[in-house]
Amino acid sequence: MNKINRLSVTENALKVIEALNEQFGDLMFYQAGGCCEGTQPQCFEKGAFFPRTGDVCIGQIKGFDFWLDKDLFEYWKHAHFTLDVMDGIGAGGFSLETPLGKTFIIQYRTFTVKELSNLESVRLYSYD
Repeated sequence: MNKINRLSVTENALKVIEALNEQFGDLMFYQAGGCCEGTQPQCFEKGAFFPRTGDVCIGQIKGFDFWLDKDLFEYWKHAHFTLDVMDGIGAGGFSLETPLGKTFIIQYRTFTVKELSNLESVRLYSYD
């Protein structure tokens, strides 16, 4: 039986990611548990942001890691994340899509009991 992934992406978000990839090269995503950007996912050039020890990679989009703050993962570990995009500029505007007048957002769905028993594993960040 195939493992259930924790992350997917909409076609609209993929179009923005492809444009950002063309402009900036390899990317990465990080979603924090609050502060400046609330819980909006942020897109950075790969290596421009460093997750903290224990932060969790829940999957990849087009080969680019999607990291979650370890505390946010603990809160949302029972949910599937779908990366989407909307028109507008998110709070703070640190993410690469901001100059395009776009903001990445997440749609959440709670896993079923059956899905929970068959989830893909996650990767923890370590400085080692």
